[in-house]
Amino acid sequence: MALSLLISFGTAVGASEGIKASMAKSRREEHRSRKNNLIVHCPKSSEFSPYLEGRQVVLSGDRLFIDTGTAHNIPFGHPFEGYYLPYPDSRFSGLVSTITHEAPIMNWIFVDPVTFQFRFGNRAMADGNVTGPWDCTRQDRRLTFCGWEGFCAVLEDSGIWGLYFDCNGDGLRQKLGDEGRVVIEIELIRREMRTTRPDYIDLEKEKKDQAESITPQPARAEEGSTCGPDRPGTEVKKEEVFRESQSGKDNAKALPAYDWISHGMGNNV
Repeated sequence: MALSLLISFGTAVGASEGIKASMAKSRREEHRSRKNNLIVHCPKSSEFSPYLEGRQVVLSGDRLFIDTGTAHNIPFGHPFEGYYLPYPDSRFSGLVSTITHEAPIMNWIFVDPVTFQFRFGNRAMADGNVTGPWDCTRQDRRLTFCGWEGFCAVLEDSGIWGLYFDCNGDGLRQKLGDEGRVVIEIELIRREMRTTRPDYIDLEKEKKDQAESITPQPARAEEGSTCGPDRPGTEVKKEEVFRESQSGKDNAKALPAYDWISHGMGNNV
C-alpha cells in the first residue's frame, strides 16, 4: 500500500514538472511566431556607419536591401515583416516575410549559394538554395543564420546597399575582392513591429463597450461617525427623541422619595 502511494506520488510530481517545463518553453519560444522588423546595427564604427546604423531591411525585386534613403515621402521596397517557420521537409527553422501589404502573401528568405546574396521567393524558388537554419541569440535575440552572424552590407554599383552573407568567413574578399566594393560587417536586430491604426474604428461601439465595462460602485457612508444616529439606516426623528426625553422626566417626578429613616441612616444625614 505504502509503495503504491509513493509510486503514484512520484508519477504526479513528474507529470507536474513536465507540464511546467513545457509551459516555460512555450513562453520562451512564443516570440518566434511574432512578426518583427529587421534593424541594422554596425558593431564597428566607420565612415559608412552613419548611413547604415538603425536602418531597416527591405524587400525589393527578389532581393533584400538596406533602406538608407533620406526622403520621407519616397518609399523603397517593402519592409521585412517576418518570423520563424519550420521549413518543409527539413528539421530546421526557416524565415518568412510578407512581400506586400495588399495581401497576406509570405515568401521564404534564403541565401544564393553562388552570389551570397539574400533573396526571397516561394517554395519552388527557395529549394536548391541555402534556406537555414535560422535562429537568434538568446539574450539580445539578434538574427543568426547557419549558427552565426555573418551578415554584410555591400555598396552596389547603383548606390544602394545590398544584404549579403559571408559564407566563407573572410569578409567576402574571395567573392568580391576583385570588384573593389565596400563591405561592412553588420548585425541584424529583430525589433517588434509598430502598432498601426486599424482601418476602421466604430466610435459609437467603443463608447458603448466602455460604458458596459464600468461597474457601478456601491454608495459610501459619509466620513465621520459610523454608529449612533449618524449611521445610515438608523435615523431618528427629533420629535421621537423629544417625546422619549419628556417621558423620562415625568417618570422621575412620579418616583416616591427615598425613606432614609426607615433604612437606619437618618442619624447620619
